[in-house]
Amino acid sequence: MDPLLDRSPDRRSTSSPAPATRSASSVDLNADLGEGFAIWQLGDDEALLDVVTSANVACGGHAGDPATMRRVCLAAAERGVAVGAQVGYRDLAGFGRRRIDYAFAELRDEVIYQLGALDAFCRVAGTRLRYVKPHGALYNVATVDHTQAAAVVAAVSEYDATLPVLCLPGSMLAELAREAGLRPVAEGFADRGYQADGTLVPRTASGALVTAAAQVVERAVRMAVEKAVVAVDGTVVPCPVESICLHGDTPGAVTMARQVRAALLAAGVTLTPFA
Repeated sequence: MDPLLDRSPDRRSTSSPAPATRSASSVDLNADLGEGFAIWQLGDDEALLDVVTSANVACGGHAGDPATMRRVCLAAAERGVAVGAQVGYRDLAGFGRRRIDYAFAELRDEVIYQLGALDAFCRVAGTRLRYVKPHGALYNVATVDHTQAAAVVAAVSEYDATLPVLCLPGSMLAELAREAGLRPVAEGFADRGYQADGTLVPRTASGALVTAAAQVVERAVRMAVEKAVVAVDGTVVPCPVESICLHGDTPGAVTMARQVRAALLAAGVTLTPFA
């Protein structure tokens, strides 16, 4: 058995996240990109690459294909945007938002496979793979599920232990990554609803998405400056993030991202990749 599995499964981590390594006046802005497939396109990758500092590029599991990976990596390299691997369940039909109960070894190898695919296109584009971020259901499951979090950590450790892992602060994934000697990078979501325990509201529940531009902007600035977010029940939840995510598939994503960037800069926040 992998040593990462030699612990009690399926529990929410209660340990405190590691202190942020960046000042309160500096934050990364990331977005999920390259999420089309073949002739189907999702979001405006080119426009978002002019706004964000890091790009989570789909690796062919939940979305993406070789031509799309090549295109987005080249465009990111031209703009100096950091490229990260957005690894997910092999679930094109469900866009990786349906839980799959993988065995540990199968999920580990699936993640390694996707890392290798995107890494190749980074090299072709003259850039390098800078970090890893689970997508969709895998992100949410690895927040609380020991086996799946351990599989992601094992994959990154075996492939390239210098790669940081984007994850929720205080999550199971963050805890296991830290124990394995990886760098967990705390991430916040300006356009997603939070529960009082710091986890995201399930997409099937009311309040999962925040679509009002003014509210998204306010939440992003609060995350960057105050390191906090207001949950759906009104609770103020600590949110000590180094990176803020904006989803590229939400309505008005590009306009909203531009407003968030402008507001952060106006608040004196420096935007820079964390990796």
